[in-house]
Amino acid sequence: MMSSFVPGLELSRAFYREVVSPLLDGVAHGAALIGPGSEVLGFDTARSADHDWGPRVLVFVGPGMVEQVREQVWLRLPAEFGGYPTAFGSDRHPVRPGVAVAEFGPWARCRLGFDPRGGVSVEDWRSASWQRLAELTSGEVFHDGLGELAAARAALRWYPADVWRYVLACQWVRISREESFPGRAAEVGDELGSLLSTGRLVRDLMRLSLLMRRRYPPYPKWLGSAFKRLGGSAELGEALSGALRAGDWRAREEQLCVAYRRVASVQNRLGLAEPVEGSVRPFFARPFRVIGGMRFAEALMASVSDPVVRGLPLVGTVDQFADGADAVAGSARALVAAVR
Repeated sequence: MMSSFVPGLELSRAFYREVVSPLLDGVAHGAALIGPGSEVLGFDTARSADHDWGPRVLVFVGPGMVEQVREQVWLRLPAEFGGYPTAFGSDRHPVRPGVAVAEFGPWARCRLGFDPRGGVSVEDWRSASWQRLAELTSGEVFHDGLGELAAARAALRWYPADVWRYVLACQWVRISREESFPGRAAEVGDELGSLLSTGRLVRDLMRLSLLMRRRYPPYPKWLGSAFKRLGGSAELGEALSGALRAGDWRAREEQLCVAYRRVASVQNRLGLAEPVEGSVRPFFARPFRVIGGMRFAEALMASVSDPVVRGLPLVGTVDQFADGADAVAGSARALVAAVR
């Protein structure tokens, strides 16, 4: 790995300023580092540079100008910038220049399934994966000469209040369905199942914490990194780590209960719904302690005023009802339609 590693966002910012911008002199355009790539979310390291990584700029132009501008730029790019090739790829992607040229509308529809400049419907919000939303609202806009990037990113910055309530409610529903499983699985001698259920609950609590703080949870490789960036998450992180390290189900449950109480307190402080008593309790007559996640879901949905959102099934967004990488890494309108 290169010891002189420069984060991709910093490298791409300089690449646009020093190389790409002069090549676009006189061309109305937008330029940004958004979309896929660990550097967009600020998680890249020297390890990232071994494939599909280098100085990158996404250039947006007006209708009918893509081919002309692409040729204008590609033919004049230097072979290297900052010690890195300006054309790169991997075993999955052919080598190509780090400058991509597109019209914003088709590009956005390919990434999201809709163009946010025309407004974002409730079904748009449900079909857009958290990873894709993070990719379009992170990174950096270097130039907005067409006046469309800032508006599009503002439209996607975060959920409308009632959609946010719905997404949080659905996350609590996920927790409610499995919160007794670590103990129940262990009770019948299924230690592996107990560990698996604990891990699923830890993931859902991490995602819930990010959503409460108005952060789109990234896909699994970067979920822990994003969680660690949350201010004040250290104690919650210790409890979640403790649950995963614990040697028996009772110790796992104890750490999960610490985590439950903390996230319950955060929800009550958000003021999105009537406060819900945040202590843990028995799961019916069984010897398992739970938070009763459905109570929080019901309180959130009771505060929803939008009749469209209020009438939705409590299955949530694509990330909450589908777990396949292909589903949550792309637009998933067909999946959403299937669970309306």
